[in-house]
Amino acid sequence: MTIKKLALEDIQQRLPQLNDWSLRDGKLYRAIQFNTFNAAFGFMTQVALMAEKADHHPEWLNVYNRLEIWLTTHEAGGITERDFSLAHQMNLLLM
Repeated sequence: MTIKKLALEDIQQRLPQLNDWSLRDGKLYRAIQFNTFNAAFGFMTQVALMAEKADHHPEWLNVYNRLEIWLTTHEAGGITERDFSLAHQMNLLLM
């Protein structure tokens, strides 16, 4: 099954619906600061389980209580519906 890359106009139209996400270097981006390392790592663990089920894995960087996340679909060469779906799921975890 071919995964379709979204047009920039579609991405820009949908981005306001994803609180705290932005477009950076052609990828969906979010930075999060947690209270502790354990909170950051716990969130990452929950996302890792979701990502593995979806076979769609984030690019991320964790330093102590800070986490930076970039989402893109490499096989499509850009942002797809899969990225928006995973970003939305992450936002729900943070509620």
